[in-house]
Amino acid sequence: MRIGAHVPVRGGILGAVRAAAECRAEAVQIFASNPRGWAPPRIARAEAELFREAFPRAGLGPLFVHAPYLVNVASPNPEFLRKSIELARLTLAACDEIGAAGLVVHAGSGGPGEPGEALERATASLRTLAAESGPAVIVELTAGTSGSVAATIADALRLFEAVDHPRLALCLDTCHLFAAGYALDRPEGVAACFDELRASGLGPRLLLVHANDAKHPRGSRLDRHEHIGEGHIGVEGFFEILRRPELADLALVVETPGPLHELARNIATLRRLATSSVTD
Repeated sequence: MRIGAHVPVRGGILGAVRAAAECRAEAVQIFASNPRGWAPPRIARAEAELFREAFPRAGLGPLFVHAPYLVNVASPNPEFLRKSIELARLTLAACDEIGAAGLVVHAGSGGPGEPGEALERATASLRTLAAESGPAVIVELTAGTSGSVAATIADALRLFEAVDHPRLALCLDTCHLFAAGYALDRPEGVAACFDELRASGLGPRLLLVHANDAKHPRGSRLDRHEHIGEGHIGVEGFFEILRRPELADLALVVETPGPLHELARNIATLRRLATSSVTD
């Protein structure tokens, strides 16, 4: 298990190496461009080459790139959908340039009362992205907000079967799952979640876990991350999650708010829970 964080990129992409070292991350996730804008990544070839050398030399990896927040692969607005696909496509190309294992894309959301149409748009968008050369397209399940295409494992199975492409991978976010109703705060709830994952056949597609506590109660459908052990999932919930054999060879990335020393604290908490026999 490789535990790390989503780190800022300051002063160019090599800033991610410095930030990861500061918070003692192993696995790393970044934005390759402005997360709140439509501008695509602009990484010079020389900078990408330096990064590809420096990143593994620092003992880091794997690397993931998160698509900008504006990307919605199921948008009912044709122009917004076109721009989303294009930005995701260009970001996927940047992933290939810097040696990332994959691009994380939210499953998307449609308008009210059109779940079938939203699923069709997400399917077509993800199929287009998966057909591009390069690393994996990693679909992140959402918190179940209005119009969400995929918040549950059953939703994910329906989407993955519709796309039907081997380059599609899965990202589970603990906060999102909890907000969607999974009882990750209880041992039996954690077991039920991973039993469902195994029964769905999607276990081999799981490539990445976003490890975030939840600011709001279970089933809230609110995507608000909290520091590990300080939210409604709690220390006991993460203790059970980290015991799961399905995560033994995966990357866990913290996306909690705050500066690097807060990320370091969350990473340290996860490592302690991963190697401890008790939650104290």
